[in-house]
Amino acid sequence: MSRRVRRKVARKGKVVSPIYAETEDEILGLKQYDYVDWTGLPDDTVLQLFSCLNYRDRASLSSTCRTWRVLGISPCLWNSLDLRAHKCDASMASSLAPRCVNLQKLRFRGAESADAVIHLQARNLREISGDYCRKITDATLSVIVARHEALESLQLGPDFCERISSDAIKAIAFCCPKLKKLRLSGIRDVHGDAINALAKNCSNLTDIGFIDCLNVDEMALGNVVSVRFLSVSGTSNMKWGVVSDLWHKLPNLAGLDVSRTDIGPNAVSRLLSSSQSLKVLCALNCPVLEEHTSFHINKNKGKLLLVLFNDIFKGIGLLFVDTTNKGKNVFLDWRNLKNKDKNLDEIMIWVEWILSHTLLRIAESNQQGLDEFWLKQGAALLLSLMQSSQEDVQERAATGLATFVVIDDENANIDRGRAEAVMREGGIRLLLDLAKSWREGLQSEAAKAIANLSVNTNVAKSVAEEGGINILAGLARSMNRLVAEEAAGGLWNLSVGEEHKGAIAEAGGVKALVDLIFKWSTGGDGVLERAAGALANLAADDKCSTEVAVAGGVHALVMLARNCKFEGVQEQAARALANLAAHGDSNSNNAAIGQEAGALEALVQLTRSAHEGVRQEAAGALWNLSFDDRNREVIAAAGGVEALVALAQSCSNASPGLQERAAGALWGLSVSEANSIAIGREGGVAPLIALARSEAEDVHETAAGALWNLAFNPGNALRIVEEGGVPALVHLCSSSVSKMARFMAALALAYMFDGRMDEFALLGTSSESSSKSVNLDGARRMALKHIEAFVLTFSDPQAFAAAAASSAPAALSQVTEGARIQEAGHLRCSGAEIGRFVAMLRNSSAILKACAAFALLQFTIPGGRHAMHHASLMQNAGAARVLRAAAAAATAPLEAKIFARIVLRNLEHHHMEPSL
Repeated sequence: MSRRVRRKVARKGKVVSPIYAETEDEILGLKQYDYVDWTGLPDDTVLQLFSCLNYRDRASLSSTCRTWRVLGISPCLWNSLDLRAHKCDASMASSLAPRCVNLQKLRFRGAESADAVIHLQARNLREISGDYCRKITDATLSVIVARHEALESLQLGPDFCERISSDAIKAIAFCCPKLKKLRLSGIRDVHGDAINALAKNCSNLTDIGFIDCLNVDEMALGNVVSVRFLSVSGTSNMKWGVVSDLWHKLPNLAGLDVSRTDIGPNAVSRLLSSSQSLKVLCALNCPVLEEHTSFHINKNKGKLLLVLFNDIFKGIGLLFVDTTNKGKNVFLDWRNLKNKDKNLDEIMIWVEWILSHTLLRIAESNQQGLDEFWLKQGAALLLSLMQSSQEDVQERAATGLATFVVIDDENANIDRGRAEAVMREGGIRLLLDLAKSWREGLQSEAAKAIANLSVNTNVAKSVAEEGGINILAGLARSMNRLVAEEAAGGLWNLSVGEEHKGAIAEAGGVKALVDLIFKWSTGGDGVLERAAGALANLAADDKCSTEVAVAGGVHALVMLARNCKFEGVQEQAARALANLAAHGDSNSNNAAIGQEAGALEALVQLTRSAHEGVRQEAAGALWNLSFDDRNREVIAAAGGVEALVALAQSCSNASPGLQERAAGALWGLSVSEANSIAIGREGGVAPLIALARSEAEDVHETAAGALWNLAFNPGNALRIVEEGGVPALVHLCSSSVSKMARFMAALALAYMFDGRMDEFALLGTSSESSSKSVNLDGARRMALKHIEAFVLTFSDPQAFAAAAASSAPAALSQVTEGARIQEAGHLRCSGAEIGRFVAMLRNSSAILKACAAFALLQFTIPGGRHAMHHASLMQNAGAARVLRAAAAAATAPLEAKIFARIVLRNLEHHHMEPSL
């Protein structure tokens, strides 16, 4: 019989023994059964298992059986409680109270949770830490400390405690005689009587932080003789003369933090030289001090001054007896010391805390001129602090990494050098390891840092290679909203890269993101925006777009578009729907969105949003959706014509993106002649002409496309002339950088002057013809001149001469390649439109004949997306006979003859296709 050795595994300072099968018989027994009876585990093993889980997972496991339910409320599992991710009200706190009898440490977020703290009935609390404390009042804080006399540590910040005054500090002093640590941020005035009360009643108070305060009584702080560590970081209106006269007399003061203040070199020098106990003075980001870069910092031996212009790692190394503790590993070396020094440990723990806090504050301020600091040591400092044993230091360091790389919040721009510095220092692996922690606070901040860093393509590649996509996809399934939100943000940024989209889908990211929308459909604007943004990026990929639809993404995104009032969510939901609908016939998403109840109506409504981004994405979605015949009519019935005309009228000074999509949506709707007429009647012609004058190439294309469709109707054609559209189209036809814009402008002009508008004008039925007189002959001459010039730009004389002299296919192919407009192959014409160009081949104008033949050539070039469709329509219209006549006509221009021959060849090619 063989026996396995029991290995002792250290965890959290305890020694536990994992359970192993002891004998071969036991091993064989385990293999014999298909399952293990987990409820038969020893109680201590279950408790150890529970201790590795978050509160929610403990509750889930506790519900499986009565035994585990009893174990799940064991006091040893409830020594600490982190409520930051939860909305904790009095009712929830009361339900937790039976578990909190021995609660030692509590973290909460916001005023509502602060009000609920007393309902936990955790009278043995030793540590309380709260953030988002702006609305916490004196009354709330006084009640909390009155109920927790055993309190040893109280920290509120880093955001400002705007409604807390010195009265609450006095209450703390009177109620908490065992207090050892007090750190408060953003208090307006810390009066002397409050500080003196602390000095009198809290004899164990060794760590004080009055951070980012407006006024602090310096003289009174000189009376707190017990203090060892003191921070007034970011506090204004300090009287440094008083400080240097009094604080050096504090007998136990070992660490002083004056970072982000206006302290000068004289006060620093006096404090260092006069204090017998002071070991560390932290003065990071002190402008007055930094102006004196020649300030001699090493003249006080045994005392450390931390400043931005000094090597901080090297300075900290001087605290050690063994001076080999140098370089960027100094924190790691300290943590691994075998012979612990209590005083040194206390100093280093405090240094970690004040560094993490100050570096985050500096990062948040986004100050100019700190690039050298961040690149040389700031990034490395944050990475070192991320490995601290203090959870709040780890979190703040990760948040610092997420923050210091961002140089433009509005446009999500990050500093490439800083991001890649993190990557070079091994930061990606550290962050991913932190993201795998069971502590949800660490998961959230690590995921936030990964998300921001991943804006950089090189970092994104590193994240993917290190397995980050699987980690983020897993975190996106978290029941903790903050964790899920940051993970979704990471997937959003990673999904920008085409190379990562497939990996996200394979990791189950698509399903996780869709599930997030349903899970947090109310009250989770941040997570919804990030999830919708990630899905929008993924939906741009043909394969991923199908996965989004299969996972229920269409319903989820439509739900957001219909119900969510947050503009960021509306924008991303509309963008996602636009991308889902952008794949044409390759999948059924376009039709599926239209069939979703209220989808098109919601998008029409979003075009009226006050937010430009929402309007832009909604118009883009309607543009793509209007390619489906049924959708097009539903959009019109939902008021889409009126809404989009109003949008086009209002966006003359808007971004090119909004202009492009507004014109594009009208282009899509105007495919239907009924919609085209409605757009004209609603006043859509004038704004489209204005957009045709835009300087943006993409706007040229959509405006020209819409005007081309509108010009098919003679009433609209006359409106275009009356509104001054001919000069605008002529300008596009001759000057636009976009070949497509020039092509469609030429086609619009051809429609307008092929004779049909003349008949309409004679009838005088234009609604505005009585008030506007136009010179149609002058407009016609201008239009035909530029149509001719446009066609001639695609007519190489040598190639045409060769084609005229020979019927060889090679000669025609050379002409085709020279005349081809690649993007024109994506245009899809109706039978009426094809018929109109065929009829134009008989027009008395040689220029229009050439233009019609050139257009039909573009629509039938083999390989074009809709070439076979157009060939079929032409065959049904008997176009071959007309084309042969045009090719043989003695009076036709050479261009018309050659283009007609090429179209005939194209038709023959398509006629040979089996599907025709």
